[in-house]
Amino acid sequence: MPISTLILLIILFFLTSIIGVVTGSNSLITVPVMFQFRIDEKVAVATNMFGLTFMSIGGAIPFIRQDRIEYRKLSPLIVLTIISSALGAMLVGLITNQSLKLIVSIAMIAVAAFTLVKRDPAATISKEMPRSAFVITCILTFLLGVYGGMYSGGYVTILTAVYVAFFGMSFTEAVGSTKLINVFSSLIATIVFMYQRLIDYKLGIILGATMFIGAYVGAHYATKMNDIWLKRIFLATVFLLAIKTLYDLSGVFVLR
Repeated sequence: MPISTLILLIILFFLTSIIGVVTGSNSLITVPVMFQFRIDEKVAVATNMFGLTFMSIGGAIPFIRQDRIEYRKLSPLIVLTIISSALGAMLVGLITNQSLKLIVSIAMIAVAAFTLVKRDPAATISKEMPRSAFVITCILTFLLGVYGGMYSGGYVTILTAVYVAFFGMSFTEAVGSTKLINVFSSLIATIVFMYQRLIDYKLGIILGATMFIGAYVGAHYATKMNDIWLKRIFLATVFLLAIKTLYDLSGVFVLR
């Protein structure tokens, strides 16, 4: 890989990691960019997941240090995530490269649509959470975990909104909780990709270190922000992602 390409990837992964600590959705940008640099589709997804593991750890540390995470509350969701993300990662080795590209494209559209329709992810329910809300949270956590292990683009974005809407969390709590859950999701997926020999370790280690630093920096400042600013950053970023998706689609139609 040319040095100029590597430098561009490092800059891109660093910037998206800083913002992605709050918003998620890094992979909606990083994986398609890796496609553009002609990195094999499965290798791009697997290597990106390898880097996401470091990013998730870097993003979770400041929240853990400030005791922002309720471990007992998250324990069943972590178990569901480990199982479902492993299943999702296994699917990557079974599908074709073209199918994977299609999944990435559909995911970009779906997450953009989700973020446009759900304009207020801050609406919470009472802390006295009904059992039905917990069941819904578990089901959505499992389903999203499959997607998170397969690709992860927009996974944390939607999971954050789910925990705010159904699990009675504030936005800050949801951001911290999804960082910890994503450690398990990306780690188990990475282990599966290692077994499938899909990871480019030379590139992955460089990008992983970059994402760890970017996420740590982003989380450090995120823990100092109140809910209002976190929500503003979240909504602004997902809105830009929606515009990017529409722009990409318009380019496809023009070429046709």
